[in-house]
Amino acid sequence: LISTLSLLLGTTITISSNHWTMAWTGLEINTLAILPLISKPHHPRAIEAATKYFLVQAAASTLLLFSCTTNALFTGQWDITQLTHPISCLLLTTAISTKLGLVPFHFWFPEVLQGSSLTTGLLLATAMKFPPITLFLLTSPSLNYTLLTIMAIASAALGGWAGLNQTQIRKILAFSSISHLGWMTIIIIYNPKLTLITFYLYCMMTAAIFLTLKTTKSLKLSSMMAAWTKIPSLNAILMLALLSLAGLPPLTGFLPKWLIIQELTKQGMTSTATIIALLSLLGLFFYLRLAYCATITLPPNSANYMKQWQTNKPVNTLTTIFITLTITLLPLSPMIFSIF
Repeated sequence: LISTLSLLLGTTITISSNHWTMAWTGLEINTLAILPLISKPHHPRAIEAATKYFLVQAAASTLLLFSCTTNALFTGQWDITQLTHPISCLLLTTAISTKLGLVPFHFWFPEVLQGSSLTTGLLLATAMKFPPITLFLLTSPSLNYTLLTIMAIASAALGGWAGLNQTQIRKILAFSSISHLGWMTIIIIYNPKLTLITFYLYCMMTAAIFLTLKTTKSLKLSSMMAAWTKIPSLNAILMLALLSLAGLPPLTGFLPKWLIIQELTKQGMTSTATIIALLSLLGLFFYLRLAYCATITLPPNSANYMKQWQTNKPVNTLTTIFITLTITLLPLSPMIFSIF
């Protein structure tokens, strides 16, 4: 309870602060609050994940503090929106990219997600990324666009390539997260609101998948193949949720990709839009593999194997809501535009 409340407090402090020191304090509270949740399972992998997470986040926070101190030294400004010094902007981009797990500062993320439970993994992939993305949004007019574009395309490429060879579902979702962060970063200077919509929709789709996997207790592809006997209907819907995360129409995940490609084309960046759209095909391949394992295959065993008992336990209401939104939100896009 203390950790969860501290997470809420840290996030609130960061997203509502004007002063760099307060934003940094919020990020530190967040880091310290999530560590007990990562290391809660008494397992060497969990302790290793917590240690890696702590070291990386501490280094990123130090860089962030160094960046805003340098800016204050040269300009006398501690306001978040007044970050104007080039060295400070470069340091801040590095610090926030490390906190988010953008390429080339992504190495910690798949390892930490693999060492965490599914619930903690969901927090790491969604809620923990909200404060850094908010700081990116507030400072976006000052950031170096060329650097951000290179990092975004590299993230989309690596997220696709590295996910192809994985058998652990949490690692696949970690690389999926890196790829989606690339999409969010590429548009942040031209249309920050679009980054925010993409982030919200990504969080919603990822939550639906993590909660479904938690219900069926699937952690790797082989256990996913055998999970269809537990709750067949949920597994069938999981396939649609995965295809939504891949960005296929007529599912919700198509909406942010469509808007981002449209915005890039408006800004005269047709080649960038083409490259990032082609790179999303890599991600589509491993989402299709996950969907195939979830619904279409039986495990390739020559001997008879024990089917798992079908559970009559009702599916969590939250899971149902997230899955419904993940599949059906595209027709409501005009309403989403009017809100934003």
